Amino acid sequence: MTTTLDTRLPPAYPPRRRNWDPVVKLTHWSVVAAILANALATEEGSSAHVWVGYALAAVLVLRLLWGLIGPAEARFTAFPPSPRRALAHIRDIGSGKASHHASHNPLGALMVYAIWSCLGVIIATGIAMAGLPNQPREGAELRETVAAASVEREDGEEGEGGKESPLGEVHESAVNLLYLLIVLHIAGVAFETRRNGRDVVLAMVPGNR
Repeated sequence: MTTTLDTRLPPAYPPRRRNWDPVVKLTHWSVVAAILANALATEEGSSAHVWVGYALAAVLVLRLLWGLIGPAEARFTAFPPSPRRALAHIRDIGSGKASHHASHNPLGALMVYAIWSCLGVIIATGIAMAGLPNQPREGAELRETVAAASVEREDGEEGEGGKESPLGEVHESAVNLLYLLIVLHIAGVAFETRRNGRDVVLAMVPGNR
């Protein structure tokens, strides 16, 4: 009696569904909440604005630390910033080739690092103006330091003798750049969702498995 081995390859498994771990989801939505709070709910230079900034700094540090010790898809090694890979990804999009990534796709990776860098500048300049958490500046002094570049006096002359605070100017420019990056990020997520399915969005939904 002879037996014949089945040498056919098993059917290919579909790509594993992307699902970010709880720490990535927590830091992502905490950053969103902090940005919305300081953009819409707090007064520039107020104590609440400053403390939201301190909280944002802590969240960013946690996410960067998680990029070193977290699960494979959350680590920096899973989505290195690579213009070459980003260009290849653009070519795939142009040719209609679908692609699946356990972590950020190459374009998304560049956006992530750009947003983190922008947040770093915002946090650094904010702390430079407000002081460390144990010795924050108070009231009018802080508001004048932070907002001197954008607040006009009642007589129509700009604060600080018409000269902008360098730190305030960098801080404000970085915030405006962050808003632009956020718009591009949302547009990218919408495009990838249309291209590759709802898993792109569901992967970041809290509690989704």
